[in-house]
Amino acid sequence: MSKKLIIIGVIVLGLFVMGSSCVSKYNNLVTLNEGVDTAWSQVENVLQRRNDLIPNLVNTVKGIAKQEKEVFIGVANARSKVAGANTVDEKIEANNALSGALSRLLLVVERYPELKSNQNFLNLQTELAGTENRIAVERRRFNETVKQYNVVTKRFPTNILARFMGFDPRSYFEADEGAKAVPKVEF
Repeated sequence: MSKKLIIIGVIVLGLFVMGSSCVSKYNNLVTLNEGVDTAWSQVENVLQRRNDLIPNLVNTVKGIAKQEKEVFIGVANARSKVAGANTVDEKIEANNALSGALSRLLLVVERYPELKSNQNFLNLQTELAGTENRIAVERRRFNETVKQYNVVTKRFPTNILARFMGFDPRSYFEADEGAKAVPKVEF
């Protein structure tokens, strides 16, 4: 009878250890998944800051560069796409388009020396440049968080639990193909 109790005890202990391991791995996956969501939330925070600055920048430039209407329309359209994006991938694509439109707007500025000397414009440009830097930092942090999460979800044996519990690998923030081209500045 004591042999049976020992065997049952060993089996129960083994099941307890396996269960504890699964619970620990699951909790780690939840923590990492929340980290990815938090990192993306911070990216959205700085993207919203940029989105809030754009109307001021555009209106300042519009006053001086009225003939560059298509550039302003492009910025407005890109900004609308950002506002209408729902998924992370749509938001990434829309923000890449907005970055391109802002680059074209800044090229327009180069053609108007009186605009470049306007203090309001200079302040807005500095704010926008600072925001773009913040966006780059938050995108990098987001990608680092996604990497950490993806590594854990792909490692054995956690990958089995991750798939079973619906913890799929997440997408990285990747630059748009057009962002890799060097912008052409003409004077």
